Amino acid sequence: AQGYVVALPNPRGSTGFGQKFTDEISGDWGGKCYDDLMAGVAYLEKQDYIDKDRMAAAGASFGGYMMDWFEGHTTKFKTLITHCGVYNFDSMYATTDELWFDEWEHGGVPWDKDKREDYEKFSPHRYADKFQTPMLIIHNDLDFRVPVGEGLQLFNTLQRKGIPSKMINFPDEGHWVLKPKNSEFWHKEVFAWLAKYAPPGGK
Repeated sequence: AQGYVVALPNPRGSTGFGQKFTDEISGDWGGKCYDDLMAGVAYLEKQDYIDKDRMAAAGASFGGYMMDWFEGHTTKFKTLITHCGVYNFDSMYATTDELWFDEWEHGGVPWDKDKREDYEKFSPHRYADKFQTPMLIIHNDLDFRVPVGEGLQLFNTLQRKGIPSKMINFPDEGHWVLKPKNSEFWHKEVFAWLAKYAPPGGK
């Protein structure tokens, strides 16, 4: 409705292609899923109706993590939008309400020397030296799954590096934005940010 071509891929970790396909994301957050998404982008770039110089990407929850990962691993997008995504696996472990989940994903606790690589390998914050894409960050105070500090760390890093960035904070929302007025504000801000960096319309 905003005038964009919208692609919604189903990379490894998605449902619909069997349990093995879904499970392949576990412990491999920035691996095969990222490869699948980049393959999808490569396909889109070959279509004559796609302006590959005016692309944007957005995601929430794990998709928000993937936008944080994109920030340090690709420059294909004019802008990125991340909603409630993991930025730093160490701080995520120490603040999330799902400690068991991080221990499952990384095979143990972050202070175990044998597990350090598991916590560091796919943590977006370790690639901040490569950040350069303008980014909109949305994070909520009542998100106990992926606490607001993850968004604040990312925002402060982008600001310190002089990268165009904006953070929207909802003090009365959790992992989702459920209140009607908040949802309206969310959509207006997202559309305005997209229009600034990747304006809609034909080539």
